[in-house]
Amino acid sequence: MRSSPLNRRLLFQAAGAAAVAAAVSPFGAAAPAAASPGVLYSNALIQQRADPFIVRHSDGYYYFTASVPAYDRIVMRRATTVQGLATAQEVTVWQKHSSGPMSAHIWAPELHYISGKWYVYFAAGRADDVWAIRMYALENASANPLAGTWTERGQITTPRDSFSLDATTFTNGSTRYLCWAQSDPELGSGTSLYLAAMASPWAITGTPVRISKPTNSWETIGHNVNEGAAVIKRNGRVFMTFSASATDANYAMGLLTASESANLLSASSWTKSAQPVLRSSDATGQFGPGHNSFTVSEDGQSDLLVYHARPYKNISGDPLYDPNRHTRVQKFYWKADGTPDFGIPVADGATPYRLAAHGSTTVFLNHYDFRVRANATPAMLADSQFRIVTGLSGSGTVSLESANFPGRFLRHKNYELWVEANDGTAQFRQDASFHRRAGLADAAAVSFESANFAGRYLRNASGLVNLLTVASDAERAAATFRLE
Repeated sequence: MRSSPLNRRLLFQAAGAAAVAAAVSPFGAAAPAAASPGVLYSNALIQQRADPFIVRHSDGYYYFTASVPAYDRIVMRRATTVQGLATAQEVTVWQKHSSGPMSAHIWAPELHYISGKWYVYFAAGRADDVWAIRMYALENASANPLAGTWTERGQITTPRDSFSLDATTFTNGSTRYLCWAQSDPELGSGTSLYLAAMASPWAITGTPVRISKPTNSWETIGHNVNEGAAVIKRNGRVFMTFSASATDANYAMGLLTASESANLLSASSWTKSAQPVLRSSDATGQFGPGHNSFTVSEDGQSDLLVYHARPYKNISGDPLYDPNRHTRVQKFYWKADGTPDFGIPVADGATPYRLAAHGSTTVFLNHYDFRVRANATPAMLADSQFRIVTGLSGSGTVSLESANFPGRFLRHKNYELWVEANDGTAQFRQDASFHRRAGLADAAAVSFESANFAGRYLRNASGLVNLLTVASDAERAAATFRLE
């Protein structure tokens, strides 16, 4: 069913993908995302691996760890590319104890390199009390964390000895911090996020501060939960994503923001987004996205969101024991005001691109009420994302599939470009197929020539995209797009 432009905007705002406060990245001074090259991955990246954590190390490898459905061990992979992790050999680096601490519910490992050594932070219960969840640390001095010896550094203790999990660490200025989720007496049942400075890689110091409590309606569905924090910094601001609500389709990502110059150990320094910044999508068939981490593309220029989601909504039994939370990865973007835009959890298969107009960092090919345009005001990020797939008409062509309306493709009719559902006809297949060419105004970019009207290209004309001929330099520029 076609939504009205007004309704789509309201839905977008309700989903929380509207502008969220302030953004920052630990990957160095990268160029604005509007100028970062496109990257291509395929989802799901790794099956049945929840709470995924991917870090790119200085040795050129990506390292991966995550929860396994049996919750009985810690596994790792490494590869020189993100996509390579999908087929990389998986190694068990540590197994649960047979009894006592660390003998049940081995959850959410994270891998960090600190002062020349590797550390894994994870949560675990006891065989005689599987819900006695506490945080623990492992240490490894080997250059390759899949090898060498992992030494147990024991429990990361907190002033209040209670259910605690999802430890993550980051630095700001000269201080290293630990953030974690812990049972909150004010909630009765549920967890809030706490932050403290660290005295060592396995110990905190000082009094922890609660920086986020589940109070919004989207944080309290099924359970009152804030957990799974991850940090990225850019432009003088610290962003902390987190996950909220039960681990079913209601699971969603929120965002906290603070200034790098603020006292991070003051709760008042942190501002919470009013709505989730990533949540389930019926359209793309991805449910319960969350417990994310961040990494960077192989060329170092694109920020990547790593998270888990299920490919179905309805779950039989306790969602915690449903095994099909799969590791996923997609590029995310930064708005002109420095705020991050995570968009939607994209569909399975190839990740989408944005197509930026030649010579512009703000104008993108996009659709509004299914009419294709090239302007700087898409209603939402996903309106400007398209998958380049095998052409519906074959013969070496490509088709451009909408990211937020899978099954709808760019097609021309009366030389106007629309996003429409494939009706199965030969005419549609021809109208929705194009020859991908080197950019007419820049060979490093792309142009798309109609499969059934040779010499006519997708071209921006006064903010609308039509199928037009090109003759002048200006027309060639208007038919050229940069993949981002």
